Amino acid sequence: MKSYWIAALVLSGMVAQTNLVKAAELSPDQAKSIASEAYIFGYPLITMEITRRVMTNVAEPKDTHAPMGQFARLREYPNAEFHDVTAPNADTLYTVAWVDVAKEPWVLDLPDANDRYYLFPMLDGWTDVFEVPGKRTTGTGPQTYAITGPGWDGKLPEGVTQYKSPTSIVWLLGRINCTGTEEDYAAVHKLQNEISVVPLSSYGKSYTPPVGKVDPSIDMKTPVREQVNSMDTATYFNLLASLMKDNPPVEADAPIVKKMASLGIVPGEPFAFDKLPADVQDALKDVPETAFKTIIGHYDDAGKNINGWLFTTKTGLYGTNYLQRAFITAIGLGANRPQDAVYPTSTNDSKGDAYDGKKKYIMHFPKGQMPPVDGFWSLTMYNDKYFFYGNELNRYTLSARNDLKKNADGSVDLYIQHESPGAKKESNWLPCPDDKFILMLRLYWPSEKNPSILDGTWKPPAVAAVE
Repeated sequence: MKSYWIAALVLSGMVAQTNLVKAAELSPDQAKSIASEAYIFGYPLITMEITRRVMTNVAEPKDTHAPMGQFARLREYPNAEFHDVTAPNADTLYTVAWVDVAKEPWVLDLPDANDRYYLFPMLDGWTDVFEVPGKRTTGTGPQTYAITGPGWDGKLPEGVTQYKSPTSIVWLLGRINCTGTEEDYAAVHKLQNEISVVPLSSYGKSYTPPVGKVDPSIDMKTPVREQVNSMDTATYFNLLASLMKDNPPVEADAPIVKKMASLGIVPGEPFAFDKLPADVQDALKDVPETAFKTIIGHYDDAGKNINGWLFTTKTGLYGTNYLQRAFITAIGLGANRPQDAVYPTSTNDSKGDAYDGKKKYIMHFPKGQMPPVDGFWSLTMYNDKYFFYGNELNRYTLSARNDLKKNADGSVDLYIQHESPGAKKESNWLPCPDDKFILMLRLYWPSEKNPSILDGTWKPPAVAAVE
């Protein structure tokens, strides 16, 4: 056994040395190009890891946080102080857990939801939704799943369905629809309490989850995206190489993995930034800044522009579209597959001008043209950083549950402005900040009988400034 480890260490050292030789042969421009691709490729995995650290860095479940292998059960909608995840929603109560399936599977029990709309997407470390039990896919009856990790080969108890995760990191991002009334909150809380996740070795036995370990070095105040974006080149690629060991790229990623190796970014090996040629080091120093600009700059190409809305169905499953995956990670980590939800996003009004809270806007739905969904829809207001805007009504969305008032002809107008439009119109008012803002539609479970959202024949109305 000792000789095996000596051989492994020698081989690792030889591979690392070979990669350093390859990196030394690259010009600064070549190295920077590869590093930029690598940054975009790894952005989802890095973001997931920092999100996991922040959300699990507690001794016991509280609010949006819970230790690894335990559920954080949000009892009410997030407010404007919530910065753990960009573009949060205020339509469903999150029931969220992070599990590590490297050593053994974890078993998820979902109780009878009594026909209530919910979905329980399971995200791997690269943000792909690899399974999504819920009302649309598996119904609302009781169901039990074992989430297994890469390479696991074992036997599961009878009645337990296997879901295979491509990575060790798994994010269970349950969403349960709720009207927000005290009565409905109570009903959803009961359902949340009955959802459980346990390691396979404890399934069917009495199980008490261990107290979580709190790491005081983890930044619990700075938003995750800012933490990721502030990493220097060496820190970023060291973490990426480390994470790829237990969260391996898939076979289709082989070309970029080979490129990364030529720069010394190899799964499970330290990234020897300080041993690269000085001119290459200089060329790589601003990669985090420039590559993130590329990610955010993908906005106009991430989907179709329909009436001022960025409309895309390229979410949840990304294949080798690494820029799209990174972009969705940056603006809406945890996005669903399009069959479960589509998220048209808008930063400009009907004339193409950026939204400005010093103006007033109307979104007009002609009669019979409200979003065709089998789940629900909502319009959410965000500030320019994709977080909720705090306002006197604590209203972050408009949806059917607001009892929207119709016009005489059956159409519906939504009023988007900083000041109240008056008592008669307040039910249809979505407060906005007095400066820049972003709008996002959530279209949950696009209609299957009338697939006009997915095929693009239903178009979200433009948002027009009031002259």
